[in-house]
Amino acid sequence: MKNPTRLSLVLIFFVLICAVPALDAQVKRVTHKTDRFDFGVGGTVSIVGAPTGSIRVEGWANREVEISAEIEVQAANDADLAILTKITGFILQETIGKAAITSTGTHDRRAIRKIDRKFPKHLIGVPYRIDYVIKVPRYTDLDINGGKGDLSIAGVEGAIKVNFIETEAKIDLVGGAIAATFGSGSVDLTIPSQRWRGRFVDVSIASGTMNLFLPHGLNADFDATILRTGKIENDFEGFKPKTRHTEFTERSIAAKAGTGTIPLKFTVGDGTMTIRETGKGS
Repeated sequence: MKNPTRLSLVLIFFVLICAVPALDAQVKRVTHKTDRFDFGVGGTVSIVGAPTGSIRVEGWANREVEISAEIEVQAANDADLAILTKITGFILQETIGKAAITSTGTHDRRAIRKIDRKFPKHLIGVPYRIDYVIKVPRYTDLDINGGKGDLSIAGVEGAIKVNFIETEAKIDLVGGAIAATFGSGSVDLTIPSQRWRGRFVDVSIASGTMNLFLPHGLNADFDATILRTGKIENDFEGFKPKTRHTEFTERSIAAKAGTGTIPLKFTVGDGTMTIRETGKGS
């Protein structure tokens, strides 16, 4: 006969192992929050994204801002889920010529206490996700801050400022200016036409890839740099050295294209930069 003490220990161990999935089980809830309001051209829209989540901004002809947010929260039980749903989302602050969209959730202790003073400590810092689709008037300035998630900007002609920690970004420029800093991931930036009405571009990524799509016949004062490791793959035939003795390398390109009127600056810390020429023969 087997030792009863040993048999009991085996049974207890088996029960604990079976219980682990139940302890780790999460209940998920997805909700949607929208808003829409009048907003004149020439104003500024500020967006503070969630620690995790995508941001897509589209320019349109309406003199309105439309916000659509998909909010995902997870918890161990329905009671905790209800508490998290209450404090997760965004707040909107409107002043003359400016609208600020700020994500709220478990990452911000101060905001939590304003919403719910009895918020449970064990739920502080619980991960959540908010994915935004925001439509703005075409002539709008943007100030975007994001965590980890995709970024898309298209159809906006204004001054654009971006800070993102980790992203797969796609930016189609119409005009205006952009200053953007990314931590890691990839950035695809397109200037669709040689008649691009831009003032300047300054985009950098600490680690990752940057893909530039520049139109044939572009007028630009162009600088591209790899700071540490990596290389530049250049397929743009319209570049000429800024000075007679300047040479293009796999780490640096200082060039003029056309009349060289618009400053374009691109920087990669560690990674690869590819430069492609579009619209040849058109």
